[in-house]
Amino acid sequence: MVILGIETSCDETAAAVLRNGKEVLADLVSSQVDLHKKYGGVVPELACRRHIEVIGPLVQEALEKSGYTLSQLEAIAVTVGPGLIGALLVGVSFGKSLSYALKIPLLPVHHLEGHIAAAFIEHPNIVFPSVALVVSGGHTNLYYMSQKGQYRLLGKTIDDAAGEALDKGARMLGLGYPGGPVIDRLAEKGNPDKIPFPRPYRFSGNYDFSFSGLKTALMQVVSQNDRDLRQDSSGYPDVAAGYQTAIVECLVEKTLLAVEKEGAKGILLVGGVAANTLLRRKIREEGKRLGVETYIPSSRYCTDNGAMIAMAGVLHYKQGHFAPLHVNPDPNLELL
Repeated sequence: MVILGIETSCDETAAAVLRNGKEVLADLVSSQVDLHKKYGGVVPELACRRHIEVIGPLVQEALEKSGYTLSQLEAIAVTVGPGLIGALLVGVSFGKSLSYALKIPLLPVHHLEGHIAAAFIEHPNIVFPSVALVVSGGHTNLYYMSQKGQYRLLGKTIDDAAGEALDKGARMLGLGYPGGPVIDRLAEKGNPDKIPFPRPYRFSGNYDFSFSGLKTALMQVVSQNDRDLRQDSSGYPDVAAGYQTAIVECLVEKTLLAVEKEGAKGILLVGGVAANTLLRRKIREEGKRLGVETYIPSSRYCTDNGAMIAMAGVLHYKQGHFAPLHVNPDPNLELL
């Protein structure tokens, strides 16, 4: 079985070819970081236009790299939501046109389902039940998985996503976009205990997260220390380290709470923020301490990519869950 995966939910155009549900023959991503960097964030209209420009050539290049042709494809997996509506429309429209022309199934994939499926690319034998922490620029969700393809939402952010908090935190510090990787690198040089940050929603008694208060705390730190920081930038690593540690500890604490209360045997850490070195280390350490298996994709599969969409599409194909050609993308799609 050969599946083409297409991902265009935000600011990256991605295409991948997957064979037999396990071999990634091609996995290409066209990044838009340079396009949006000067604005400090993603501009939806510009993202949509760039998707239109690159999706055709990118899919063709992925096919050439895989050694397969369009006529040899057996299904098209595409992200149908959530995400930016204009960006989603490009991928869904392209996928529908291929499905119609080739007379092969169109597999509708939820973006977060794709991120979870990324863990299976390198870890095909994940144990269940498991808890999946999906953490990115737009989402911070915690799911209970009794088996592959079964999701029960345990908790989510009640305001900002962790990735958004990192990006906006970097903007406050004048570190540029995207902010997550920059803060990650800078924090390695700092002392996380030098400048204390709160752990919001820590004792809420549920699995939900909150990060807007942390941004406010950072704003106050920057405001109170603005003159010192401008005169001596050596203080930035300490600020970054304290801020990042607060976010990571919130994520890890709620995940471990879910593991213990739900009786999970495994932890899946996925999404763009799963590339954060501190978060990866903490999840592994705590999983080992609890005797729980941890599954974290390589960094290349944490950020948006076509391979994860194709992998998620495999289950839809096996279950005969095909999308009609009149399917429309849903920017607010829930993962059920």
